[in-house]
Amino acid sequence: MITLNNITKSFGSLQVLKGIDLQIEKGEVVSIVGPSGAGKTTLLQIMGTLDKPDTGSVRIDDTDVTRLSEKEMARFRNQHLGFVFQFHQLLPEFTALENVMIPALIANQSQKETRTRAQELLQFLGLAERADHKPNELSGGEKQRVAVARALMNKPSVILADEPSGSLDSKNKDELHQLFFDLRNQLGQTFVIVTHDEGLASLTDRTIHLKDGLIINEEKLRLNEK
Repeated sequence: MITLNNITKSFGSLQVLKGIDLQIEKGEVVSIVGPSGAGKTTLLQIMGTLDKPDTGSVRIDDTDVTRLSEKEMARFRNQHLGFVFQFHQLLPEFTALENVMIPALIANQSQKETRTRAQELLQFLGLAERADHKPNELSGGEKQRVAVARALMNKPSVILADEPSGSLDSKNKDELHQLFFDLRNQLGQTFVIVTHDEGLASLTDRTIHLKDGLIINEEKLRLNEK
């Protein structure tokens, strides 16, 4: 599904990632944790083709995305990847339904088919009655579920989430976390989630610990603790 080999990334004289090797399988829910400045978001952005590594390769669905042109990469991102951000990033002038439709419209898909799929996704996520509401008329939890529906719109191979429950209260946070696992179980969806939420990390199939730009496995963590 996703294979990272020797990923490095620097910003000026600061090396943020120092040689990341990582394999993520289809249907996995993987969390990436670590202190601020560890490189979590940078790694997620590289995985999502939003940024390029200085060295190394990123393969998603047997495609080396680091070799794609900017135009090819944008097309690949639209067709194969879904994104959920901490503050939902919904467009305020559009309704929930219209926000969900955007990725498919960017891909020049049929407007009629796009509307139907968006309605089905909102129904699936329990938001059918909120389809015509704009973001300022939705609760925080509803906004994030709309964001998840938007991420699912083009049937992506993987959903990348950056602190997706960071702005939610406990109830909505728990519901969003459960939603990720329901989607994996029902749709075979793959999730890679950057989070500071220990509760969410403890639920995922695998937790990747990042520190100072390197992956530290569980065994090394235990040794350090001793």
